[in-house]
Amino acid sequence: MEPFVLEDGLPPLFRVKPWHMEHTAITAGFTSRQGGTGKAPYESLNCAFHVGDHPEDVINNRNILAKSLGFQLEDWTCGEQTHGVNIAVVDSKDRGRGSQDRASAFSDTDGLITNVPGVLLTSFYADCVPLYFYDPIQSVVGLAHAGWKGTVGQIADLMVKKMSDEYGSHPQDILAAIGPSIGDCCYEVNDHVMNHVHQLEVLSGSEATFSNSVYRKSETNDDKSMLNLKELNQRIMIKAGILPTHIECTTWCTSCNPDLLFSYRKENGVTGRMTSWIGIKES
Repeated sequence: MEPFVLEDGLPPLFRVKPWHMEHTAITAGFTSRQGGTGKAPYESLNCAFHVGDHPEDVINNRNILAKSLGFQLEDWTCGEQTHGVNIAVVDSKDRGRGSQDRASAFSDTDGLITNVPGVLLTSFYADCVPLYFYDPIQSVVGLAHAGWKGTVGQIADLMVKKMSDEYGSHPQDILAAIGPSIGDCCYEVNDHVMNHVHQLEVLSGSEATFSNSVYRKSETNDDKSMLNLKELNQRIMIKAGILPTHIECTTWCTSCNPDLLFSYRKENGVTGRMTSWIGIKES
């Protein structure tokens, strides 16, 4: 069953449905590109400052999303994503960093974790993989941005370690979700990327079995491969100790759905960004 379910509304949002049904203490999901105020080529619900959109439209869109989730823009907290593996621990004094401008966001940060109710962790995507983490025992949430660099840097594994070190989370208690991103149907990469993939310890089992699920040769370019970042991140999560039954993985591809989702590759680098979010609701 597809875990990221698009719900009607203004704006239309993808919810992590299994979590929302079983864990009412949190909110988690992913925006579509619809329901905002942005103008071409960022139409319409672009929530990222760094793409060149008008700042007032970005703030309007962030307010639209925050209100629909029952949060204030001042609760919105994010990092300055650099395709790295740095992770920030968000406490109450950090609430709202990056909400009104890019300069106040956590610098050089692609992962966020918190146990503070009322903080809305957010990050931005147009093909990269959103990774969600929730420990219902310790009441901790986390969010990570994983492009190919963050994936081979194993930010998913580092998130689990950080949650354990900071909050005492046990990997077997953590729930994880892998959100809408470019699929292996569309994500063609060169040997430079694949050389990094081949160095990962999760390359276990037979080469044939691994390649069938994580990568395959491109049908159009002999020197390229089609890479499944979702599957690769799922294997890294399992290696980190998260139970396979605790991982929800979407089938949504950003490149295949340009009416619903921004895609950096599909739109030649000029487009908006969707938002992933996760937060612990205040009582």
